[in-house]
Amino acid sequence: MGLVGQLSDIGSFIRAQRIQMRFGKFSRAPLRLLRFELGGNAVECDWVSRAADEWDRDISRRSSDLNVSTQALQDAMAIRDLLFRTLPGVNTASLRAFRESVAGEHDLIIAGTVTREQQLSRYVASVAMRAKLLGLHFWLEDGTLEALRAEECAMSF
Repeated sequence: MGLVGQLSDIGSFIRAQRIQMRFGKFSRAPLRLLRFELGGNAVECDWVSRAADEWDRDISRRSSDLNVSTQALQDAMAIRDLLFRTLPGVNTASLRAFRESVAGEHDLIIAGTVTREQQLSRYVASVAMRAKLLGLHFWLEDGTLEALRAEECAMSF
């Protein structure tokens, strides 16, 4: 595929991401792409996960954190699917999801290298288990995504 075809595919991904992922199931906050790099049959994609929904301010902190974590995992799997659907020449994707910290920094919460061939059984009900089976790495503590430690980040790529 030539350069024009690749640019067209990239444009398709970005448009689809903005339209199809405009809102999440648990949050209406936007998903922000930070970096997208295509090289041969591999892609790298980084984004900032969605913040808690405004309407979650009246529910418990634990429930709100659970919603945010579930949304982040669902978004990571959706981005994987969207990449492979819109970029037919891509076989491998390195994905990283960040969360904005209180200090304004970005904490890495999900990372992994996934492939087109990885398929899921429809009998896996757990969102976290589906994400793990696809090759995503993350740390859940009581249902809340925690920042990945340096050694976990090194293992994910």
